[in-house]
Amino acid sequence: MYKILISDDLSPEAIEIFKKAQGISVDVKVGLNPDELKSIIKEYDGLVVRSATKVTKDMIEAVVLGTQQMVTEGTANFGQWVPSIGVTEAPYVWRDAAHLAKVMAGPIGEDLNKQLIEKRGMRILGTTYYGVRQLTTTNKAVRTVADMKEFKLRVPENEIFLAMARAWGAKPTPMTFGELYLALRQNVVDGQENPLPTIDSGKFFEVQKYLVLTAHILTPRIVAMNEKFWQGLPAADRQVISEALAEGIAWNNQETEAAERTLVEKFKKAGMEVIQPDYESFRKPVLETVPKLFESRWGKGLFERIVDTK
Repeated sequence: MYKILISDDLSPEAIEIFKKAQGISVDVKVGLNPDELKSIIKEYDGLVVRSATKVTKDMIEAVVLGTQQMVTEGTANFGQWVPSIGVTEAPYVWRDAAHLAKVMAGPIGEDLNKQLIEKRGMRILGTTYYGVRQLTTTNKAVRTVADMKEFKLRVPENEIFLAMARAWGAKPTPMTFGELYLALRQNVVDGQENPLPTIDSGKFFEVQKYLVLTAHILTPRIVAMNEKFWQGLPAADRQVISEALAEGIAWNNQETEAAERTLVEKFKKAGMEVIQPDYESFRKPVLETVPKLFESRWGKGLFERIVDTK
């Protein structure tokens, strides 16, 4: 049994993934000060899970340095270290979750993992389906991409999302997730884009009037571990972690897809107006600009190889 401590305020969904995994024992102790954490960490196997309240780039760099052993983040956030991995969170590259799983388990995924190990000392242990990203707006009924002109859109702080927003004619406004609810409520930004389960857990439906089903990005998240830490584990422990992650990822993917099937109706009942926009008007300007803009980083033809994988 591999014993881990969750010492930050993770979402209930994230904690449940760990609790459902076989071979892992989980303790949740939130709000520990450094001295308290130091006094009890020896009771565990050294794998402390830290939450997304930390800055994404800092957490990834901490895994590189070995001060943090594991992180799960959207794949585009690893692009500054391994540029080609950014293609996995490109707009309109994935058809569905099955397409994502097939590519990441095949030669393309293996090559990305090899690059991450060689360049940054991190190993990809698994890829999760995090949902399809949709647009929400505070006051504006967006029906075509023309309605996005000068629209202040909150996006994560990575260049692919910034480029996509600009291709739509919007004004991309990066900010951390923790700031977003208040920014929407106070009209600091005009809207945001996230997968439906995130819109639900963040309660953005409370401060947004319109849900616009743009389906612009299928979001993968990778689970990455410090390679030196991984290689230092006994083979039996590596097997336990691999099996637990596979089980947890399968459960996560099923739950995410199930949630997406029900959340649109939930948001309608909460008072949101759901709009089915002109999909092609959003897709066309992005495909005309974004793949070309990042081809030198991703690798010539990689976007097309992923799209063509059947």
